[in-house]
Amino acid sequence: MNRSPGLAHAVDVLRRGGVVACPTEAVWGLACDPFDASAVRRVLELKQREEAKGLILVAADEAQFDGLLDWAAVPDGRRAAVRASWPGPHTWIVPATPRVPRWITGAHAGVAVRVSAHPGLAALCRAFGGPLVSTSANRAGEAPPRSLEDADPALFAAVDAVLDGPTGGLERPTAIRDALSGAPLRD
Repeated sequence: MNRSPGLAHAVDVLRRGGVVACPTEAVWGLACDPFDASAVRRVLELKQREEAKGLILVAADEAQFDGLLDWAAVPDGRRAAVRASWPGPHTWIVPATPRVPRWITGAHAGVAVRVSAHPGLAALCRAFGGPLVSTSANRAGEAPPRSLEDADPALFAAVDAVLDGPTGGLERPTAIRDALSGAPLRD
């Protein structure tokens, strides 16, 4: 496990197409540049996850999603509800624009997005200058690690950097809801 000496090193790793393990609101996650197909493929291989499922994008603020979300397709009241929940532990499926790569949306027309209130994760997005892939740091079907001690040593040995810090203390990963209807997809 290559522990990161700090935020600047983690951002450098991300910009070079690397994968960073970092704490999120509830669990440890894997982050990479969502527009780097090789980095996303590595994340999917590490997780043994199918591309068709899609991945979550996380940002420091809504502006980091500019050009990626088709807000015009979301009714005004629903759009207001989504925006009122951010920053916070709320992930929404929002219709995606053509700028969002298929390796992010998977087999879906929407993209899962969250503006994080987790200080470390938000700082990483801010320093990177845009949204990042954020997915739990576990292999498909296994429990996500809530601490570094719970992490799969083989998976963490395969990442390029580990950005230390505490998780946000949530009991479960963030809820996922449909922005068009408000319907829960994961509570």
